[in-house]
Amino acid sequence: MSRAFFTVRDTRCRGLCLIICWLTCCNTLAQTQSEPVIALVGGMLIDGYDAPPVHHAAVIIQGNRILAAAPRDQIEIPANAHVIDTRGKTMMPGLIDLHVHTEIIGHGEYEEYWRFVDTPERLAEMRRIAVKQLLRAGVTSAADLGSTLDILETRRQIDAGEIPGPRLIIAGPQITRFAPPFGGEGSHRIIETPQQAARAAEELIDSGVDIIKIWFGMDEADMRAVVDAAHARGVMVHAHLYEPERIRAAVNAGVDVLQHVGSGRNPPYDEDLVLEIAHRNIPIVQTIAHRIWVYPATLAFPERLESPLLREDLSAELYDEFQRSFDQFHRRSYFREIEREIQLSRVAARQFIEAGAVIGVGTDGGSPMNFHTEALWWELFALVDSGMTPRQVISAATKTNAEILSGRGGRFGIGAVREFGTVEAGMLADIIILAGNPLSDIHALRHVDLVIKNGVPWYTEQKATDTLRGIGRAF
Repeated sequence: MSRAFFTVRDTRCRGLCLIICWLTCCNTLAQTQSEPVIALVGGMLIDGYDAPPVHHAAVIIQGNRILAAAPRDQIEIPANAHVIDTRGKTMMPGLIDLHVHTEIIGHGEYEEYWRFVDTPERLAEMRRIAVKQLLRAGVTSAADLGSTLDILETRRQIDAGEIPGPRLIIAGPQITRFAPPFGGEGSHRIIETPQQAARAAEELIDSGVDIIKIWFGMDEADMRAVVDAAHARGVMVHAHLYEPERIRAAVNAGVDVLQHVGSGRNPPYDEDLVLEIAHRNIPIVQTIAHRIWVYPATLAFPERLESPLLREDLSAELYDEFQRSFDQFHRRSYFREIEREIQLSRVAARQFIEAGAVIGVGTDGGSPMNFHTEALWWELFALVDSGMTPRQVISAATKTNAEILSGRGGRFGIGAVREFGTVEAGMLADIIILAGNPLSDIHALRHVDLVIKNGVPWYTEQKATDTLRGIGRAF
């Protein structure tokens, strides 16, 4: 064949490629132009970075992406935009909770709860309640760290728009050597050898989980087997830890995220261990509020247990059962060591903050009296109370948490590539609107007026407007 033939053929191929590319671009442009445009206009913008806010800002959303976020006078509002007036309010990234349990929703006693929730159908009902509560509270992404694999169906329902809920990152059953005294059937994988631990991790990943969680009784060999198996598949490993010897084992085994460490259940840790964790940028998720801050607040104001939101979300039967479980709550098993925990927390909760460790934010949401409706607000308040600034804790619960979730097995790093966690061009449109300024008063996070998740506004009837009814969805 002649050289000329190859030249003609190459030219035709290039021409065909250009035509295909042009048609693809036209189709993409048409799809983009058909997607609704939303403009949030006038409020203060906290973008998720540990940086000063942008006052009198505007955020432009098209489809599920942020197109622009800047001072209002620097942005041209598209003529076809659905405008949401945010003057006098705060716009910020959707919150991310790195430790929730959607199969529990705050009942006062675990053992009694699991006898009450005794069918897969009822457990599915608990998950539907939990994920709605999370999204309504401004949590647009959440890591569920312990559930049955039926949670995969709940995630499918959320992703399909059938029920409201956050973007779920799922661990599924926890890997452990101890048979738990309670819990949903299938919520744990009990192992006896490191080989079984590795196989359990591989099977869970094959089932569709996103991360692996290690629970009680695992020694360093067990942990290393799980880590090696998970990292080979690009999956990160979280570990449930309190005791210093188990924390050391987890660090040696290469565990990616340390959950509960620094929560105040133990005396202060050795400085060498704390500094090693900080220097190695191993994320700490302390979950400090769910006993130490929530318990005394409930003693001072037990009326919180009769919240109108609970009455709204729970059936009459469920509500009555929950109220029964709160009777004499100070005698419940979950708070058996609360006085010592509160005393220890004065130092322990500050250790990793003062050492400059990577602080993620998680709540253990769903544990006794730790309702998904407010758990993350309590955690952020507790972190501020322990020495972080409001701006730092907001950045931790948005940007840093997104970086942690966007890491791949063994490759977490500050500045990890991500698609959410900040309000800036190109990010997924996860944004909440608050009635107040959380930088001056972190309590403002209790007052979420509007939640936008993946570009879709979710609103309560009390906050409904004609614009929101036209482009959003009601809880």
